Order: sequence, then structure tokens, then C-alpha cells
Amino acid sequence: MKKIAVLISGSGSNLEAIADACSKNKINGEITCVISNNSSAYGIKRAKNYNLKTFVVDHNLFGTRSEFDNEIEKILIGEEIQLVVLAGFMRVLNKEIVNKFSGKMINLHPSLLPLYPGLNTHDKVIKNNDCEHGISIHYVSPELDAGPIIAQGRIKVRKNEDIKDLEKRIHQIEHRLLPEIINEICIGNIYLDKKTVKFKNNNITNYIKNFYDE
Repeated sequence: MKKIAVLISGSGSNLEAIADACSKNKINGEITCVISNNSSAYGIKRAKNYNLKTFVVDHNLFGTRSEFDNEIEKILIGEEIQLVVLAGFMRVLNKEIVNKFSGKMINLHPSLLPLYPGLNTHDKVIKNNDCEHGISIHYVSPELDAGPIIAQGRIKVRKNEDIKDLEKRIHQIEHRLLPEIINEICIGNIYLDKKTVKFKNNNITNYIKNFYDE
């Protein structure tokens, strides 16, 4: 089983979805530690509910981004982490730590990349009258939200849908698809070969799921 670290900044709903899947043996791995840059994150409480080892690394207490990243790297190495999952982690990691964990670090982003990297994705979808919205799971690269895409989940945007409802539906897709992809990585069905995502099942060329009825 792979040793997994989950990095969070906020509510930690995806952390809970991963922890729940691990507890039900739906992931061939275990969460060895949770790291949050925010001491007030509700996700810390979720982690404690699952008796997960938790570290708070407050970025405000470090003089430089490198010092902050070095502290996170020290934890990941100390815990012998094999897969790092950024699940609502609102800090950009520098290229040194990203390159060190190349092929072992994934990010969940709430848009159909390459559309809308960065923040406020739901707002942008509604303002642009997009017909579709979704999530992307990708390997982390030094460029923001630009690493090789592993999987996407897509939904139809409903007429007159507001941001709150859209965000709720996106969360539901995240909670279903992220644990599934983590397990596929843990059992070796998905891996990164240089800069290309590979699937052990040669019949799969992409991992896109439509949740149009959700």
C-alpha cells in the first residue's frame, strides 16, 4: 500500500472522501499524514476524526517560500510519502519540491483545464455562459495548473444556476472521482512516464467521465 500525504488549506471535504475510501479498502493506500498551511482549517478536525497524523505548517511564519517548502519537504521525506495529493491546498509550491516529487504529486483543480487555471473557476464559468464545467486531476508541474492531465469529470451547467449550486455539484464529482484516481495510481494502473500520463490498460487513451445527469 502506498503512503499518502494530503495537503489542505480549507474545509477538507476531499480529504474526508479519501479517508473514507481508504477506511473501506477502496484505495490501496493509507493516509500517512495531513499537512495544512492554515491552523484554522476545518479539514484539521476532519483529519482528527479519522485519527490521522496532522502537521500545521503556517506559511505566514516563514520568511521565504523556499523555507516554507523545505519544511513541507522535510515532513514528506520523514513520513516516507509515496503519493502527495493537493486537495484544496491554496499555496503554489516552488519548482524544487515539485521536481523532487515529479510523478508522485497530483492536484485537484475545479475546472476543465486548460480552461481557467487559478482561482474563481465557478464564477468564470457562469460569467462566460459555459455549457460545461468540471474538474481536472493532474500531475503537478512547476507551472500553475499546467501539469499532465490524468482525469476529468464533466457536468452540464444548468440554466440560471448560481455559483453556490454549481460549486456543490462540482464537490460531489470531486468526492467520487479523486479517490478512484488515487487508487488507480496506487495499484499502478496510472503513472507518469517522463511528461506523459500512461495507462496500464492500453485501451484507455484518456480518463474522462461525464456526469451529465448529476
